[in-house]
Amino acid sequence: MSKKSYSKQYKDSACRLVIEQGYTIVQAAKSLGMPEATLTYWLRRRRPAEGRNEQPGGTTAGGDAATRDPAAMAIEIQELQAKVRCLEMEKEILKKATAFFAKEQS
Repeated sequence: MSKKSYSKQYKDSACRLVIEQGYTIVQAAKSLGMPEATLTYWLRRRRPAEGRNEQPGGTTAGGDAATRDPAAMAIEIQELQAKVRCLEMEKEILKKATAFFAKEQS
């Protein structure tokens, strides 16, 4: 069995089909004539940099068997915790701005 190699540009384009254009992994892999496992692997490697990825069943990554890898889960937890901190900070800023503008109007 021969191992086929793909360029970085090809890998990026294939991943964008799933990430940006809404294809499922099955659809994208089939249209490109490549194994689903290969595309899934590329998406997992991009996952920390990207937001969300679809898995072969058409579901989003987040709790299925594909993301049970402890290292991937730890990275996702760190990203989510950072996002929560950012959102809480934004909420506090909005509260203060609302109070300031309400005081100005009175």
